[in-house]
Amino acid sequence: MGYSGARGGLDAILAAERLVREARDHAPAPWVSTEQITARFRLAVDRVQGEAGLYHEPTAADAFRQAEGDVVEAAHLVRAHRSTLPRLAVSEPVDPDEMVVLRRIVPAHRTPDGPQLLGRTTDYTGRMLERAPEPPAPVDGSSNGSAPRAPQQDPGQRRPARFSAFLRKLDLLVEHPPPADDPPFDVTRRPARPPAPRSAVLASMARAETGALVGLWYRSILGPDGDVHEVTLGEVRHGYLPLRVRHPHTGNPVEIGRFRATETEAIEDLDGADEDRTRFDVGYGLCFGHNERKAIAMANLDIACRRFGRTGPLEQLLLLTTDGLDSAGFLEHLKLPHYVTFRSMVERKQAMRATGVATEPPGRDCR
Repeated sequence: MGYSGARGGLDAILAAERLVREARDHAPAPWVSTEQITARFRLAVDRVQGEAGLYHEPTAADAFRQAEGDVVEAAHLVRAHRSTLPRLAVSEPVDPDEMVVLRRIVPAHRTPDGPQLLGRTTDYTGRMLERAPEPPAPVDGSSNGSAPRAPQQDPGQRRPARFSAFLRKLDLLVEHPPPADDPPFDVTRRPARPPAPRSAVLASMARAETGALVGLWYRSILGPDGDVHEVTLGEVRHGYLPLRVRHPHTGNPVEIGRFRATETEAIEDLDGADEDRTRFDVGYGLCFGHNERKAIAMANLDIACRRFGRTGPLEQLLLLTTDGLDSAGFLEHLKLPHYVTFRSMVERKQAMRATGVATEPPGRDCR
């Protein structure tokens, strides 16, 4: 409400909001339903869920529609909504090995334990723009247009052993002591500041703005001459994980639902002077929904923080600059009135000129 003190004041603010609502509510195209958004814009909905830290597809879809497709604004809406909800219980820790896999690729090995499941992806298709999608044609000569039934799969294929277990059997992984941050750091209750436990860094990255995280990861692997350090992706998974809470009367864990998540393990070739060069290290990333870019960046940045110290500039950047609401909020506030501060800057310049202060850059010979 920074404009309320400016000329026009509250009336101008209300008129601006009214223009947004009128353009949105009286658009020539029909109103897009929540179900259509979750079905047609699933990746955007998953990004909103991840950056807002709330897994509920209808809420994320409603926010996406209200924000007119602005993912950062939609995440802001969902975070504000989440702050009004009661916290009824704390979920039990979940074992990622329980994931029912929908997609699983292992770039580091041709024939890993378990199958390569390409799943739903456009990674291997050409980027050809489709102007007007046509309704699906009947398949296999049928008249109802239903797709051919997928071949039956062994249930064991949906829960394959992870690739890091294969490396561990070969004694090729560095073993790390279990973390001492129990319970995990809750970034929704208090901000994480360096030096922070690993759980705080991972949680901050899970809620980070995807583009900011990818950009920071890309910069972290670029050498001084623009060469890219070798990066190996161990495994990428997308699937369902169970959500459990303790029953208020029996105290036993009870499964109350499932949620989709993306999980990644990145492999690092250790070559430092004080590192075991006979082994690899593994970084980890996990985030809500189907967001492979974020999970891959998380895993690589996780291992970078471990290798180069948890108090270095990388951790500071992760904790302080990648949150979409923080960075976008600071940027957006620049559009609010800054008349007084800028006027004082102008008066300072005029005063310096009036008193004859040298206008030449420091260190330059004025003779």
